[in-house]
Amino acid sequence: MTHAILFLGLLIVAYFGDSQAENAFSQYWEEHIGLPDPPQWLISKTSPLSLDQLAMFMKLMEENELASHMHSFCKQANVACSTNALMKKIYDTNLPSIIPLTDAKKIYEGLPEETPMSIASQGGLLFFRESVVKERNVMPIPDLRDPMSYISFLPRPLASKIPFSFARIDELKKLFGVVDDSNMDEYIQDTLKICEKSSIQCLHCTCATSAEDLIDFIIEKLGHHVGIWSTENVEGSYENVTIGAMKLIYGNLSEPPVICHSQPFPFQVYFCHILQKVKVYAVDIHARKKVNHAIMACHYDTSTWNPNHLAFKLLGFGPGLIEVCHWMNKNGVVWTKTLV
Repeated sequence: MTHAILFLGLLIVAYFGDSQAENAFSQYWEEHIGLPDPPQWLISKTSPLSLDQLAMFMKLMEENELASHMHSFCKQANVACSTNALMKKIYDTNLPSIIPLTDAKKIYEGLPEETPMSIASQGGLLFFRESVVKERNVMPIPDLRDPMSYISFLPRPLASKIPFSFARIDELKKLFGVVDDSNMDEYIQDTLKICEKSSIQCLHCTCATSAEDLIDFIIEKLGHHVGIWSTENVEGSYENVTIGAMKLIYGNLSEPPVICHSQPFPFQVYFCHILQKVKVYAVDIHARKKVNHAIMACHYDTSTWNPNHLAFKLLGFGPGLIEVCHWMNKNGVVWTKTLV
């Protein structure tokens, strides 16, 4: 009986902790964004830690004791600890294992220059021309899954204390129980590489390590009145799908949107950037099981892109000569400026 009461008590604490965290985020959203409610996918990314749990883990961090409480921290914060804690079984198990983008690029980059598109696109088209996407056309879709889709943000006070740099990568890996040359080690290095490079070379980029940081960046770049667009699910991954209805949802080339990509990391991180002259489309893709309402971004100014960019290898042109389109994968998001 005692064990049952204790278990019930833990459930109540967890329930109210989740509710408290969700309410705090909803309040931050309401105070800063001109929309009534945050989208459900963003709510699901909110840290489940209560204020009491946050205070406890902050204290452990200050005392350099958080690593010794890794299991309870990772479970309560809903973040990924250990070497290969990559993807829970939340996707169709008939799909191939998720291939890190860096490995996918190596596959494409290893193809000879004269490789026909029909062969190069066997894993789905990562980049394509806008003209390919027309109603009733059939096209191969790449992997739309996010390998770390289940993890949460950390609260900003705690995220700001995490060693988020190559210079302190050993501390970071120790904190989350990651060993050298593991899958998670590769993900961490790739994300830090993108974030540190963008902080030097890109004036309109950020890596948001908390929901509050994400919202603050959006407000800074777009203001308080925004639209939010994301791909509904992962249906169509690795399939030849039929294109259905297609709608231009943002075409103001003078007011570029903010595009945010979910980065694989022990906790939720978004790499967000602004690129000039981007149009955003909502496209119904008719997959084998059901229709997926997918978001497609098309870049009309590629003049500053690296000549060795994978898109040019696949499409056969150079910077500034063509538009380049791509799908937003699950948990990627496009933010657009709206009229008041």
